[in-house]
Amino acid sequence: MDFYKFDLVEKYLPFFIKGTWVTIEISIASIIFGTLLGLFIALGKMSSVQVIRQPFIWYINFFRGTPLLVQLFLIHFAVMPLFMKPPIALVSAITALSLNAAAYIAEIFRAGIQSIDKGQTEAARSLGMTHRQTMRHIIIPQASKRMIPPLGNEFIVLIKDSSLAAVIATEELMYWGRAMMGEYYRPWEPFLTVALIYLILTLTLTQLLNFLERKYALD
Repeated sequence: MDFYKFDLVEKYLPFFIKGTWVTIEISIASIIFGTLLGLFIALGKMSSVQVIRQPFIWYINFFRGTPLLVQLFLIHFAVMPLFMKPPIALVSAITALSLNAAAYIAEIFRAGIQSIDKGQTEAARSLGMTHRQTMRHIIIPQASKRMIPPLGNEFIVLIKDSSLAAVIATEELMYWGRAMMGEYYRPWEPFLTVALIYLILTLTLTQLLNFLERKYALD
C-alpha cells in the first residue's frame, strides 16, 4: 500500500524503540524533578513574608508566560554552556521540561493545599504540632488525593511536550520521526507511527492515573 509502507517503518523500528525509551526517561525524570521543585515553589509562594514570596511568583509567571520552545533554547544554548561544554541535549531537555512543569505543578499544589479546611490546621496547631508537621502529616496527604486529576493532566502534557526536545537533537521519539521523514520524504509513515506511540504512552498513563484516582478517592 503506497499510502503507508510498513517495510519502511519496520526498517526504522529499532530507532523508534530507542526513541521511545528516551522519551520515557525524559518524561519520568521531568515528572520527578518537576514535582519536587513544584512543591517547593508552592510552599514558597504561600509564605506570609513578601520578600520570600515574590521570587516564586516571578518564577511561575515567567515559565507559564513564555513558550516552552523558547525556554528550551535559552537553557540549551545559553544556560547549559555555563556548566558543561558542549551542552548535553538530554540534560537540557530534562532541565527545561522540569523547570517548566514545576511552574504549573506549583499552582496545582497551592490550590490543593489551600482547598483543605483551615480548621484542620488550627486543630493540628492546638495539639502542639509545628507548621512542618501539620503540612507533612495532615494537609499534604489530604491535598494530594485531590491533586491527582490535575497532576495527571500535567504529566500527560509533559509527555507530549517532550517532543520539542527534538529541536535540540535529543534522540527521543520525535527526533527519529523527523530523521525518517528527512531520509524518505514521506510524512505518513514516520509521523503516524510517532503519533501512535505517543497515544499509547498517554493512554497508559491515563489508565494508571484513573486507577489511582479511584483508589484514593475522597469520600
